Amino acid sequence: MTSPTRPPRLRPVRTALALTLTLAAAAGCGTEVASDAEAARSASAAPAPDRAELEARARAAQTVAEHVWVTEAPGYTLARQSVGVIGDDGFGSVYITAEGGQIQLRVERRAHAGADCTKDPAPAGGQEPLVTCERDGEQWYRATESGHAYAQEQGDLVVTVSGAREEVDRAALRGAALAAHRADDHELDQVLPPTGEASGRQPVERGDLPPVGDGAPNNDVGASG
Repeated sequence: MTSPTRPPRLRPVRTALALTLTLAAAAGCGTEVASDAEAARSASAAPAPDRAELEARARAAQTVAEHVWVTEAPGYTLARQSVGVIGDDGFGSVYITAEGGQIQLRVERRAHAGADCTKDPAPAGGQEPLVTCERDGEQWYRATESGHAYAQEQGDLVVTVSGAREEVDRAALRGAALAAHRADDHELDQVLPPTGEASGRQPVERGDLPPVGDGAPNNDVGASG
């Protein structure tokens, strides 16, 4: 079934490294990548941290452990710098290839879910209209001229795996969507920022603001000014 609709409007990414910026950082030099081999060694070599510690690390990252999902795709590895909160307590991350390809994983809490792209409002604000909207197994597949995504509902969560059509084909995207799952304790340990390193989410102290007041510009001018 096709419909000239668009995916639901996504809530802002509220993290020190905004996800839209980390997409570019993930593809650049110096990006920290979690390799599959490294994750496997870590999972088998030592027990996962205490669950309470993992939940505290999730809270420090402004999310909850139950909202942290991971996935797998041949040739793609997690860019740790991309990990961040979506909305109030959702979760987002990006998986990349050496050639710069990207698959984005988003987990968002929605009161009435909403993965069904046939129920979305008409496109607005210059966003691309959908050219495809169809059911594929337990998920919905949606595509615009430039991007595509798989979305599934998990209770009050919507889990979306997306990418640019020129970078990842539908088969690879579908595989990543089917492989997406809630992170277990070992995976939480690999994905969540370490204790005390919540991606710099503490407020930055400014040295150029006055010691009193809100720091707004001085608007003390006459009526004609």
